[in-house]
Amino acid sequence: MTRERITKGAFLVLGRAGLDLYADPPGTHIVEARAFFPALGGSAANIASAITRLESAASLVTTLSDDSVGRYVVAQLKNYGVATDHIRFIKGEERTSLAVVETRAENCQSVLYRNNAADFALTKDDVAALDYQSAAALIVTGTSLAIEPSRGASFEAIKRARAASCPVILDVDYRPYSWSSRDEAAKICGDAAKQADILIGNDEEFEVLARHENGLSFARTVAEEFGSLVVYKRGEKGLIAFVDGETIEMGIYPVKALKPTGAGDAFMGGFVTGLAQGLKPKDSLQRGAASAALVVTRVGCSPANPNEKDLQNFMRSHHINQ
Repeated sequence: MTRERITKGAFLVLGRAGLDLYADPPGTHIVEARAFFPALGGSAANIASAITRLESAASLVTTLSDDSVGRYVVAQLKNYGVATDHIRFIKGEERTSLAVVETRAENCQSVLYRNNAADFALTKDDVAALDYQSAAALIVTGTSLAIEPSRGASFEAIKRARAASCPVILDVDYRPYSWSSRDEAAKICGDAAKQADILIGNDEEFEVLARHENGLSFARTVAEEFGSLVVYKRGEKGLIAFVDGETIEMGIYPVKALKPTGAGDAFMGGFVTGLAQGLKPKDSLQRGAASAALVVTRVGCSPANPNEKDLQNFMRSHHINQ
């Protein structure tokens, strides 16, 4: 992969989109809520909206239930400037994902409704017509690998992207409730990880991929054996990245968090748009860290994503921990 390719075209983002309902006002427990604030949610949708907020182009590839909730999601995506040409509405019992969430820094509760989720209905036909030749990169979120036919569609998209020399970016995005077992997740996500040009995950996710090995050692091995750019996120400890034979260690931007959710998706948005701007990996990683810091200080995930002006002002006025 040449990272120069990422400076051209729109990002294809494959994965889930849904409706988030936040107990309102911030700090309210779900059981005490009398009102809820609606927002676009789902990891892939959050990543796509983060990218467009930061002045790059993104198209979401997913399936949604053919109902008012699915149409709400599409309307919100359009409001963020995300292309929706590759979204298919489906009829039947499948439903667009719903998350009911608290905006709390401590003991934040998130209740997800993912039984028979509509985004798992994505098929190989849905990804066959994508323009991989012109895309900046294909971003796949690991949740889409959990169940067929979405699993097969994700691997088909990866295969077609690689054949077109389109960079593949995998966010491990491990959600235990989506998988039949941890071992299954390790095998399937591990297979996808070895085909990724850029691999991003947190310490728990790399421990899953590594099975009985050390997660950090596994991340380093993937970088060395497959030539991938690997980002190992460590929460409040920052991150370690393996890039072109170099190890980059980076801290976080200290902020007073309003809630813990949304940081990973915002990190992806900040990071890949940095690469799209032609920045070096280290500078792009710093953008990702800044985006993550900003999002946890605001309500929601997609609504909390910063625009380019917000991000630049934050990075000028705040210092990252070393």
